[in-house]
Amino acid sequence: MRAVIHFLHKRAENVLVILMAVMFAAFIVQIGSRYVFNAPVDWAYEVILDTWLWAVFWGAAFLLDDRDHVKFDVIYNAGRERTRRIYALISAVLLAGGFLASAPATWDYISFKAIRSSDMLGIRLDFLFSVYLAFLAGMVVRYLIRAVRLAQGTPMAAFEREDSL
Repeated sequence: MRAVIHFLHKRAENVLVILMAVMFAAFIVQIGSRYVFNAPVDWAYEVILDTWLWAVFWGAAFLLDDRDHVKFDVIYNAGRERTRRIYALISAVLLAGGFLASAPATWDYISFKAIRSSDMLGIRLDFLFSVYLAFLAGMVVRYLIRAVRLAQGTPMAAFEREDSL
């Protein structure tokens, strides 16, 4: 299972690298067209925005470790291992449940966006925003796996030094 997760992690990294390379290339085109040729192109700005949107949600869903996400853990860190396990289990279940509960409304909104396209490139907005569904699915899976591992008794130190997967 670790080999499959490692392979998928590497492919997710590849996608992010491609997104960042496209964003950088569009940025260079935008600078060149604006300041060298004095003829700015609008499509480059849209490419930068779209790739940034995808990079942020893609990276957060599939590449950031659990310890890299923002946390408010003052009370959590003050407790003993058993207390921290209970807090971690409750938060994992609540986060997975919250993301899962938001899925139908998110799907409705993204489906509704199919009626519009982006201004310059004509990309349907449902496709552009669909990366949020990938983020949502990634977070649900991440926190369900974390909850199962916590319930099975995985030592808390394992969660503090590695990702929950």
